Amino acid sequence: MLSNIKITAFDKAYLRDQFDCGVPPLNQYLQKQVSQDIKRRIASCFAVIDENKRILGYYTLASASIPLVDLPENLNKKLPRYPSVPAVLLGRLAIDKQAKGNGLGKALLGNALKRIIRSDIAAYALIVDAKDQSAVDFYQQFGFIPFSKDTHKLFFPLANINLHLERKAQT
Repeated sequence: MLSNIKITAFDKAYLRDQFDCGVPPLNQYLQKQVSQDIKRRIASCFAVIDENKRILGYYTLASASIPLVDLPENLNKKLPRYPSVPAVLLGRLAIDKQAKGNGLGKALLGNALKRIIRSDIAAYALIVDAKDQSAVDFYQQFGFIPFSKDTHKLFFPLANINLHLERKAQT
């Protein structure tokens, strides 16, 4: 079990050169691109760090929208007739290989959802592009729904968080 870790906004001072999640593009993004995306306000990045400021995992958030035609019919018909609805994109989520199996993926996803819900900016859903079937399975266990046309692109209606919290409060 990991101890003395925290999830915080990315800082250039964090140790990221040794980060290895096993997916080269995710490693390279953290090591070479994330600072520029933050500076340009393309994405926000949040990292789980240990007591030595070594990054054990990270995720990024960015604004997005969902065309109504991409949503399943049962959800589409309940929404206003705008061409699209606002959303948040969870662009990347990665855990260092040495830290896998400790629940950090779940913790980072939960942290992302808390940040989104606390925001005063409205969003209908959180969107993810799962890189493989294992990632699809990870997100589906938390209630993510595949888009109509792409089974590796999923979304989580943010109203479901409030329903979940209400059910928890009643028990």
